[in-house]
Amino acid sequence: MRFRTVSGALLVAAAAALGGCGGLGASATPTATPSAAPGPGGSGWMVLASGSATPSPVVTYTGTRPPVLPSVSFLATPSGDPCPATQWTVDPVEIPLTVTTGTGSLTISWPRQATATSYRVAAIPQRLISGAQPDYTWQDVTPGTGCTVTATIAGLQSGAPYVVWLDAPNAGHQWDGSRHPYSGKSGVVRPN
Repeated sequence: MRFRTVSGALLVAAAAALGGCGGLGASATPTATPSAAPGPGGSGWMVLASGSATPSPVVTYTGTRPPVLPSVSFLATPSGDPCPATQWTVDPVEIPLTVTTGTGSLTISWPRQATATSYRVAAIPQRLISGAQPDYTWQDVTPGTGCTVTATIAGLQSGAPYVVWLDAPNAGHQWDGSRHPYSGKSGVVRPN
C-alpha cells in the first residue's frame, strides 16, 4: 500500500506514542519497513508493504448435473395382481400406448390399471384445416380382467394422419392422494 508522507508520519508518530506494535498486543518486530523510495508521481510516497493482486476465484463443476425434476416411475400393476409387474417410466405422466395400424383402423393397447373401471379412446385427425375443427368422437372401452386393454377404432381414412388419445376418467388415486395416470397419447399414426 502507499500513503502520502503526511499520513505516514502521523501513523509512525501514533505507533511510537503507543509503544510500538508491541504495546497493542502484536509482535514488536514490524512486518514491513517504511522506505522513502519514490513512487508514482515522484516524491511524497512511502512504501509500507508490497504485494500482488489476489486472483479472482474460478468456479469449476464436476460430475453430472442432476435433472430439474426426477422422472416419475409407476408400477403398472398393484401387488397381488396376477398380471406380471411391468415397470414404465414417463414424463409427463401418461399411460403408455401401443398403436397398430390396420386398413382404415387403429388398434390401441395399454396396460390395465386395477383402479380404472372404464377408459375412452379417440383418433384425432391431424390435417391442417382453417376455421372450425371437425368434431371427434370418444369411444368407450370397458377393461376386461387381463393385463392389457385393447380397443379398435374403425372407419378412419387410410393414409390420413391421426393422434390417438386415451382417457381413464375414474382411475382412482395413489397413496399420496394424486390421481393415477389417467391419459395417454400416441405419436402421429396413419391407417393402412
